[in-house]
Amino acid sequence: MSISFSSNSSMETPKRLHAALLSSLGIGHLVPIIELGKRLVADHGFEVTVFVLRSQTSRAEAEIIESAMTPKLLDIVELPPPDLAATGLSPDESVFARLAAMMREARHVFRSALLAMEARPDVLILDLFGTEHLCIGDELGIPKYVYVATSAWFLALLLHSPTLDKEVKGEYADRTEPLEIPGCKPVRPEDVTDPMLDRSQLQYRDFVRIAEEIPMGDGILLNVWEDLQAGTLAALRNEEFLGRVVNSPVYTVGPLIRPARPAGLEKELQEWLDKQPRESVLFASFGSGGTLSAEQLVELAWGLELSRQRFIWILRKPIAKSLDGSFFDVGKGGGDDELLSFLPDGFVARTREVGLILPLWGPQVDILSHPSVGGFLSHCGWNSTLESILNGVPMIAWPLYAEQRQNATFLAEEIGVAIRPKELPSKKIVGREEIEKLVRMILVEKEGHKMRARVKELKSTAEKAVTKGGTSYESLRRMKEDCKIRIHQINKAH
Repeated sequence: MSISFSSNSSMETPKRLHAALLSSLGIGHLVPIIELGKRLVADHGFEVTVFVLRSQTSRAEAEIIESAMTPKLLDIVELPPPDLAATGLSPDESVFARLAAMMREARHVFRSALLAMEARPDVLILDLFGTEHLCIGDELGIPKYVYVATSAWFLALLLHSPTLDKEVKGEYADRTEPLEIPGCKPVRPEDVTDPMLDRSQLQYRDFVRIAEEIPMGDGILLNVWEDLQAGTLAALRNEEFLGRVVNSPVYTVGPLIRPARPAGLEKELQEWLDKQPRESVLFASFGSGGTLSAEQLVELAWGLELSRQRFIWILRKPIAKSLDGSFFDVGKGGGDDELLSFLPDGFVARTREVGLILPLWGPQVDILSHPSVGGFLSHCGWNSTLESILNGVPMIAWPLYAEQRQNATFLAEEIGVAIRPKELPSKKIVGREEIEKLVRMILVEKEGHKMRARVKELKSTAEKAVTKGGTSYESLRRMKEDCKIRIHQINKAH
């Protein structure tokens, strides 16, 4: 079935392209989509409409949407999030499977919203979880792209997963040998992304399905820059890899992060940070969804105290059964007194001079951008990773879920901007003595100083990539020109 529109349907390619972007739920998906939209408007003359599935549980989510509308660079259309019960999934199902199911349920709402627009968009750009919407681009007769807002190494593993699914017997996590990816660094079994941990689960089937659907698009956008992962990007573009997996171009468009706000810190937090020596504060945060067990939370508290270093800690209620337990419940976690009750007795009083506890949420980019911050204890989500690099802050890698273990290995072993515990925090409790050592290493010891110098070098290459003439700027410009050619081809075919 094809749809006819009254405008933008002639043989002529429009001079000002109108892009429709779709984001799935969660800060980790919303931020990259919003920032891509801003870049398309400001640097490449697009008009942009962003369609957002709201979780309506996060203060940060509301602020991100509000900031995107002031000044009004983008049109924001909020779509009602599908009822999880309507998907037939249990609330105990994995976050990955729930996101995939909710995006699937939203397809008719998104399609209706597109049809209600005064004029057809000229291009469709979909979040990774939106690959089942690629058919809408075919239906409307417009180019369609998939935006993978994480690393090139993760993309390589994802695209290669249908081949691995056929070739590998048994569970990936039980293997003794790494998973080979053509032209790329192999992936250790313990580093595979969560959906690959159990091949009998729904999230694994969704993961492989997404990998099979990505090649149906006209291109892939990646939130990286050329200098960050040159070898992996070369492998993705190699005919041997692409010929068997995906024939569409890979465009590097990053780093795209939420910018720090000039007055983003509340007065008390700003004044406290201003009093601290330069690069002396550790910022500890586990993203919008990350949670620790009660036992691990206590060990972290003791480790911070024993280190005798300054810190800011985003404290969230511990959840024993899930490391991503706050993903759908951001902002829900009890009052301040309840949260503080999980800390060791007397911890707040003993650390009052050197530490700040922020319940549930904090302005992460604004904190990382302050010159007093010298280290980031992070879950290694890709947004947080880019925010840390762009602010010249080395990391203590503390991966919890999703592709974070792979990210942590990349940060520590390939680019040398992170240290990490000996054992994966997702597998074993990290003790207070090791945490104390890691904190001191990142803030005061020689190894930390080396990493800080390295991350500042990366920051410089990242900033150059997105400026006019930089690799990411030019990559988006090529994507625009390729899109125009594709529009002409589609129109000519019709």
